[in-house]
Amino acid sequence: MTDLSIPTVRNASPHEDPRPDPSAVAAALAAAENREPINVDQAVALLHCAGDDLTRLQSVAGAIRDEGLAAIGRPRQVTYSRKVFIPLTRLCRDRCHYCTFVTVPGKLARAGEGLYLELDEVVDLARRGAELGCKEALFTLGDRPEGRWPQAREWLTERGYSSTLDYVRAAAVAVLNETGLLPHLNPGVMSLEELRRLRPVAPSMGMMLETTSRRLFTEKGQPHYGSPDKDPLVRMQVLRDAGAARVPFTTGILVGIGESMRERAESFFAIADAHAGSGHIQEVIVQNFRAKPDTAMRSTPDAEMTEFLAAVAVARIVLGPHMRVQAPPNLVSPAECAALIASGIDDWGGVSPLTPDHVNPERPWPNLDALAARTAESDFVLTERITAQPSYVLAASEWIDPALADHVGALSDPETGLALDTRPVPLPWPAVA
Repeated sequence: MTDLSIPTVRNASPHEDPRPDPSAVAAALAAAENREPINVDQAVALLHCAGDDLTRLQSVAGAIRDEGLAAIGRPRQVTYSRKVFIPLTRLCRDRCHYCTFVTVPGKLARAGEGLYLELDEVVDLARRGAELGCKEALFTLGDRPEGRWPQAREWLTERGYSSTLDYVRAAAVAVLNETGLLPHLNPGVMSLEELRRLRPVAPSMGMMLETTSRRLFTEKGQPHYGSPDKDPLVRMQVLRDAGAARVPFTTGILVGIGESMRERAESFFAIADAHAGSGHIQEVIVQNFRAKPDTAMRSTPDAEMTEFLAAVAVARIVLGPHMRVQAPPNLVSPAECAALIASGIDDWGGVSPLTPDHVNPERPWPNLDALAARTAESDFVLTERITAQPSYVLAASEWIDPALADHVGALSDPETGLALDTRPVPLPWPAVA
């Protein structure tokens, strides 16, 4: 197992559970090693692992991951999606205390930027991404900005759109028809009706759960206070509705935003429960908090690496061998990438050769050759996928809207569901309405 001499000092929450007795940690580790289902109390114990216990925990998580990959005929593969970021709007009605992506109309005006990207700007970004071999167009934006900003409502109305989500759909159609890239829509909270309306224009969608802790939403001063779309009850309903809509869906948690170990564990079990009902959660992101200047949480310590690695490993154990578990490679060092692989990840998520990570612009993407080398150092092969995970591509009749069948088929291998190496993206495609 990779030895990084990782410090064990913890960034404790004031609401933290008592540190478990060593015998409880040992019992939880033994249960995981024996492939026994663990409960929340045992997951909490495992989240406290450090030192030799963490090494042992990583070994269990890595073995579970390896068993799952072998079962689907993809041993020793870590996947990624070559994508272009499309920041459709940086306006939002929420006020998360750690976010630098979101801004206000006045700042956009002073910078000479529009409230939203125009359709020609969206298509231009996607086309340039296609020239570099991208297959995914990741739409990032704030939640329903027209609910907070009259200027956003006016912008949409002037162009004939009833809402930001209405515009998201139009932008996705433009990308599909003009470039062939596959939209992955990440517009925040969506209703069941909205998910169904967007399904014919996007093979996958996503929304980070972030946490099930309502304390972080209801208590003044906490990171989600004043953000109506960050109520965990609302976000859990989105996860369930995505299953009802048969949408391959990405979700995940943020580690280190003030949640306790128990709240962290409960978040993993909540995701597992949502997935058990419909089988639609295509990947779970475990993302470490990184403090940013000019935010209310700028002085909050970053997620401590020992805790982060334990969280990744526990996610793997709770979610099992067949879930794709993902961590962003640009938020850690090269050595820590090896530790993430050791902890049970099998996906790096989207990596762009063109656009920055607009949510974490201070953390550039690794060069894809460098990421392949880092992955190879852990005896894994970096393998490209499309925006929908391979198992959903292979079961396209159940998961992919018929309107997208040719688009998905043009970019994916029918035998594996993985990405084809197509540069430029093949033309033509049937128009999507």
